[in-house]
Amino acid sequence: MTILAKNVSFDEVTMWVELNDGRTLGVPLAWFPRLLHASPEQRNGYELSPRGIHWDTLDEDISVAGLLAGRGDVTHIPHRVA
Repeated sequence: MTILAKNVSFDEVTMWVELNDGRTLGVPLAWFPRLLHASPEQRNGYELSPRGIHWDTLDEDISVAGLLAGRGDVTHIPHRVA
């Protein structure tokens, strides 16, 4: 069975992704800076696809496979603490 996102919602600090297998993932918005700093209207402007979730106006794509693997935004290199 292919696991797909079927609904996405947000609270102040979390993106909630409902999957077609009955699970709901809670993902910290801090993992995705574009979503963290977006307006509620921008966050709710997502599109679902077989690969994941897409926000055209935010230039953000999140795969369900990445969420299940615990990966956040991989386009930014984390800052190192010396």
